[in-house]
Amino acid sequence: MKMRTRLRLDPGAVSAAVSEETADATPGIKSSAKAAADLARLAPRLDELQARLYAEGHVGADRRLVVLLQGMDASGKDGAIKHVIGVFNPSGVRVTAFGTPTKEELAHDFLWRADKGIPPAGWIGAFNRSHYEDVLAVRVHDLVPREVWEQRYGLINEWEALQVANGVTLLKVFLHISCAEQGRRLLARINDPRKHWKVNPGDLRDRRLWEDYRAAYAAMLERCHTDVAPWYVLPADHKWYRDWALAQLIAETLEELDPQWPVRPYLDLDALRKELEES
Repeated sequence: MKMRTRLRLDPGAVSAAVSEETADATPGIKSSAKAAADLARLAPRLDELQARLYAEGHVGADRRLVVLLQGMDASGKDGAIKHVIGVFNPSGVRVTAFGTPTKEELAHDFLWRADKGIPPAGWIGAFNRSHYEDVLAVRVHDLVPREVWEQRYGLINEWEALQVANGVTLLKVFLHISCAEQGRRLLARINDPRKHWKVNPGDLRDRRLWEDYRAAYAAMLERCHTDVAPWYVLPADHKWYRDWALAQLIAETLEELDPQWPVRPYLDLDALRKELEES
């Protein structure tokens, strides 16, 4: 069974998708050693598919891929980008981090910064958090009135449908971590001087709002899971599984896109060879 089938959200089971019990599952594989070996074997294939996609964009095709990673604090978004998106040629990758909005971003519509993050044709984009913060953090912390964030679900669906119509493939992945595992990771940051730069007191305050965030994520999954931009729920308590499963999802998505090396029939290759020989 393909990972895109295994991990695709079941709209009738959203509560189970965000439950504590499912975060440490490893559907599709049981061994971290096998996962590491699989990733090593998959890397050349990902490189080939990226190169084809980039070549298509270079000659005028409009297709591009956006890998959107959303999840609780410490769910592994940075690690996934480092270990999975990092296998691609960086010259064709755009990583966009969605932190606290800047003054410039707040002066625009909430989808403005998502528009800016869409990569050029032929590229692969990675969203570290995303426009969904405007129905998550904004909702939990009551930053705007309910009637404002309520209408954003529909606006997001419309925006994503427009992106897809313009050649963007959206791979939306919810990195599902348990409360217990988040606690262990946050404590590891505090105890490791090399990770102190990542320590944010706000993460601990948000942790007290765990159930509020879980409700917000459940609403996000339920209301923004569409045929053109479905959600995939990836159990993320095990880092090795997170990386393996995300790589499988990306590979399957690129395989379905099936980018091809462009053909330029108007090129006189024999004449070019002769010119090169004579130069």
